[in-house]
Amino acid sequence: MKITDQVWQFAEPLVRENGCTLWDVEYVREGGEWYLRLYIDKEGGVDIDDCEKVSRAVDPVLDEKDPIPESYRFEVCSAGLERVLKRPSDFERFLGAAVLVKLYQPKNGRKEFPGRLTGYEDGAVTVEMNGKSFTFEKNEVALVRLRVEF
Repeated sequence: MKITDQVWQFAEPLVRENGCTLWDVEYVREGGEWYLRLYIDKEGGVDIDDCEKVSRAVDPVLDEKDPIPESYRFEVCSAGLERVLKRPSDFERFLGAAVLVKLYQPKNGRKEFPGRLTGYEDGAVTVEMNGKSFTFEKNEVALVRLRVEF
């Protein structure tokens, strides 16, 4: 089982006990160091106190379960306004929202498509942009993230 899946299993109930939802678990190497990050969310937004409470709840369990053999930095962060959508439930929750679809390869001369999320089925993402509908297959999509409009 992947490290992120293991951490999700024991962290998710602890995050919920602290009034938040677990949005994502990330284990990445940056600048020569490993980082384990929990991204949390809650109605009305996450603040520094939420991050601290979740960190204090999860940290001792991380020490006890010890899912990561090498040294790493542990961080708890807000999922953010421009969060990446990953799971089918993310796409369902944000149907109609402003998103940015980034592609691996250019299509119609561009790799980025800002628009409204109008559909998601079997990994295919549909957005409406300037009154036109575009559907991108799962293997074309590098990422889809929420987009803040001002």
